[in-house]
Amino acid sequence: MLPTETIAAIADELAAAERDRGVVPRITARYPDATVEDSYAIQGVWRDRALEAGRRLVGRKIGLTSRAMQAATGITEPDYGVMLDDTVWDSGATIPFDAFSNVRIEVELAFVLSAPLEGPRCTVFDVLRATEYVTPALEILNSHIELEGRTIVDTIADNAAYGGMVLGGVPTAPDRVDLRWVSALLYRNEAIEETGVAAGVLGHPANGVAWLANKLHQHGARLEAGEIVLAGSFTRPVWVERGDSVLCDYGPMGTLTCRFL
Repeated sequence: MLPTETIAAIADELAAAERDRGVVPRITARYPDATVEDSYAIQGVWRDRALEAGRRLVGRKIGLTSRAMQAATGITEPDYGVMLDDTVWDSGATIPFDAFSNVRIEVELAFVLSAPLEGPRCTVFDVLRATEYVTPALEILNSHIELEGRTIVDTIADNAAYGGMVLGGVPTAPDRVDLRWVSALLYRNEAIEETGVAAGVLGHPANGVAWLANKLHQHGARLEAGEIVLAGSFTRPVWVERGDSVLCDYGPMGTLTCRFL
């Protein structure tokens, strides 16, 4: 692994980039031997310093869950990041565009847990039993590392490119709908940009949550009751600009809207 002081220094760079809305050079260009475990260690230092500063953990995000995104990045498993209390908006919100870098939107389902989930053998059925409800969500991607040539190591260190989430729609108990067939239409400025079906997330979006519980076990952690888990996007990311309005229609599960100013 990278030396402890190097991991801490990179975490400091990323914290400064978040604060200044900046972008830093690729970690893998400067440290070509950096591993996935190095990147989770960097993310962990950044997270702990954010919590020490008074921010609060509200959940986790899962990324790179679809075959298309895995093929595009050359990896074979998803990744995860943390979600903090000052990164959550309700449907209808006006979101400050300048709060982010390289702003994109993804279409997801959010699982809200009523019980803890812990690996190493967490299954889809465990996830469904531990879920109070599932609700539509949009993830705002926010990259503080230059995009050209970026690898999974760079992305994980940068909190898996998480910037924020928008929650809304119709909260639904997981036994009231076949989550594989939840579909969505994503509009930007009244034009459809993307469509998708939730089965694109590892065959069933709860598979993503089960993967996360098992991965966290490897890192000595678990998901707690009350946490929100973004299960992974079932569309490609859509770039947004200042002034753009976004609407996502989940059919029977309702709609989400937001605007970037």
